[in-house]
Amino acid sequence: MDLLAKLEGLQHKFEEISLLITDPAVIADMARYVKLNKEYHELERIMDAQKRYRTALADLADAKQVLAEESDADLREMARAEQESLEKRIPQLEEEIKLLLIPADPEDGKNVVMEIRGGTGGDEAAIFAGDLFRMYSKYCETKGWKVTVSNFTEGPSGGFKEIIFNVTGEQVYGTLKYESGVHRVQRVPATETQGRVHTSAATVAVLPEADEFDVHINEGEIKWDTFRSGGAGGQNVNKVESGVRLRYVWKNPNTGVAEEILIECTETRDQPKNKERALARLRTQIYDREHQKYIDDIAARRKTMVSTGDRSAKIRTYNYPQGRITDHRIGMTIYNLAAFMDGDIQQVIDGLIVAENAERLKESEL
Repeated sequence: MDLLAKLEGLQHKFEEISLLITDPAVIADMARYVKLNKEYHELERIMDAQKRYRTALADLADAKQVLAEESDADLREMARAEQESLEKRIPQLEEEIKLLLIPADPEDGKNVVMEIRGGTGGDEAAIFAGDLFRMYSKYCETKGWKVTVSNFTEGPSGGFKEIIFNVTGEQVYGTLKYESGVHRVQRVPATETQGRVHTSAATVAVLPEADEFDVHINEGEIKWDTFRSGGAGGQNVNKVESGVRLRYVWKNPNTGVAEEILIECTETRDQPKNKERALARLRTQIYDREHQKYIDDIAARRKTMVSTGDRSAKIRTYNYPQGRITDHRIGMTIYNLAAFMDGDIQQVIDGLIVAENAERLKESEL
């Protein structure tokens, strides 16, 4: 019964945190309050599962007692049915609790910055990058998440050479982190005259958005430029210098090597807002670089490549002639490519989450 012993220990922790988050001194310390509040909600889910588990165990004991002591046939039949039902339900509840007991990735609840870049395949790769952006936009819409484009470069024949956008909502990184990597497409490009199938690729990067206290930036060392935003957007677009460009030299704490980070933002016609968003992207990029070691450590421990964040790994193939999508990490193939490209990607994400959870359960030896 070590599962119950584990839950007993967490019950005390839950009660302690319940008191702490009502303490005015804790509420005044915003960083601590946010952290404790998050922990409270995570423990609340475990406590809810514990209540259902303990009730099921007590009901099973009652049913067994009825079968041992009762002679009435109807009561015995009811108790037998109850016992069968509970003996199926209890292992399911145990699995649910074990998954809840695995420490959640602290990044999972964060919003994300996504970057999609056309890779090998020239114009067709840019068109495919555009298709992927549309796919993710549609998916985010079904989840009730907000998508905001901060920068893009269009491809000569449509789509995007690169597009960078933010996604905000509930558990965004925990869901979309599995999309990092190389996405490969096999189809006859619109630009192809001979009807031959070409293979092209686009790279997707999903970065957890950094909070202000996640990274240290010396704002005095940022070099700012402004420029006129190009493209569609009304008469004032080319008259007002609303686009911003920042340059910042960041030193890698792991290697000591310095590199210049360049960020452009033309998201709004309001220059201060663009500055604010460029700063947020700078924080995210530095956070991403500093956390690569953490991601590499996870990758080294786990056999699956599910959440390694390795952006050079080919993760999925979209085969248009056969109407199929194959996710190479979990060997899942489905034949609903049109719906998938229209944002219906949940089935594959669910498969990746299941594979990831199985790996984490093994790792935690619960």
